[in-house]
Amino acid sequence: MALEDMVDACEAIDKAGYYSVECWGGATYDSCIRFLNEDPWVRLRTFRELMPNTKLQMLLRGQNLLGYRHYEDEVVKRFVLKSAENGMDIFRVFDALNDPRNLEQSMRFVQVAKEINPNVHAQGTICYTISPVHTVEGYVKVAGQLLDMGAESICLKDMAALLQPQPAYDIIKGIKETYGAGTQIQVHCHSTSGVTLVALQKAIEAGADVVDTSISSLSLGPGHNPTESFVAMLEGTEYSTSLEYDTLLDIRDHFAKIRPRYKAFESAVLVDTDILKSQIPGGMLSNLEAQLKAQGAGDKLREVMEEIPRVKADSGHPPLVTPTSQIVGTQAVFNVLMGPYKRMTGEFADLMLGYYGASLGERNPEVVAIAEKQANKPVITDRPANHLEPEWESLVAEASKLEGYDGSEEDVLTYAMFPNVAPTFFSGRAAGPKSVAMTEAQLKAAQEGGGASGIAGPVNYKISLGGREHTVKVEPA
Repeated sequence: MALEDMVDACEAIDKAGYYSVECWGGATYDSCIRFLNEDPWVRLRTFRELMPNTKLQMLLRGQNLLGYRHYEDEVVKRFVLKSAENGMDIFRVFDALNDPRNLEQSMRFVQVAKEINPNVHAQGTICYTISPVHTVEGYVKVAGQLLDMGAESICLKDMAALLQPQPAYDIIKGIKETYGAGTQIQVHCHSTSGVTLVALQKAIEAGADVVDTSISSLSLGPGHNPTESFVAMLEGTEYSTSLEYDTLLDIRDHFAKIRPRYKAFESAVLVDTDILKSQIPGGMLSNLEAQLKAQGAGDKLREVMEEIPRVKADSGHPPLVTPTSQIVGTQAVFNVLMGPYKRMTGEFADLMLGYYGASLGERNPEVVAIAEKQANKPVITDRPANHLEPEWESLVAEASKLEGYDGSEEDVLTYAMFPNVAPTFFSGRAAGPKSVAMTEAQLKAAQEGGGASGIAGPVNYKISLGGREHTVKVEPA
């Protein structure tokens, strides 16, 4: 979604009384430079200016930051400090494998960032999954490790909508009883499976302090449970919220008008109870569909979904969250199309060999041996970032050679996160943001049935000629 479609709602969002607004990090940063020609740092500063009374929150993938590999500690430090300087408050820090060693440095630098922004808050995150090796006791233990690192709150993050009511209650209650009733816990779960609204209720009854929801006009499916429904559900109980309901309705109405313009990007999934078995998050499912269609194998989706649990087990039952969801999912596609582990991606080999960290379950030794042979490197058992050479100076040197580089540390970090996308973004940034949403005229035409006769305004097309891109505006006759 383009920033221009959000700014008019920011005043109401700031007024509503939310604990925090998650608005940055993860895929949003990637989308800004890949699709919208927006500088993500400008977006963050804009949110900070427009929502001065609300804590801003981001998702930080531990040693991976926002990218898909581990970064050397100096890069981690600079990213965290710059984020705080630009207005970020709550850093929700997680590791896809729940490996505490991948969280140590980012958590430490979040504490250092308090010197720049006194509102900075370190939230340690538990990635939830279901497997033979994941237990309530294990999750409670991870919470203790995060608190020992300096976490000021704990987030139980259920990215695949797997969290059922009883485990939600047991985990939250276990953390509170073990580490004290004052331990702040935030629960994050998507709504895809249809069970998580009740899971949030049970989590609150067990002592959860904050839960993640989204406004109803952008909720459900692979998204989150609706805010207004949740507020109404708690009304009259000892857990009533203090959100301003009429303001929530203003936010709802704003995005109800915006959402139809992004119809092309919506998931077709409303409720998918198969997720409770396949454990495939909604975003991962859409990625798999796209990969298979690109290979001309769209009819193989069911086979891939059946293969994913096997690949997940072979790799030690990692939670399926970025980047492990993409790594496991892509390997499952390869296995279906080419045969089991006949070809292994470099990322999956690294996962098997310990270069992403330790998995809770034992990895299949036969698959580990294949990975060693294909990658031509050994298994490691220490902190993966220990094997990285200093890279900040080389990143600065590489970024400074790019057309459109503005000389800022923020630009170096953008290049570090997405080295394949950043050059195109830098060179075209001066053209300004672009929206991928339908125009009002296009939306009206679509609502009236489409076709040439339904076009009520100009339509923009992009045409490439001789390696150069041109925009052509076509007016209706």
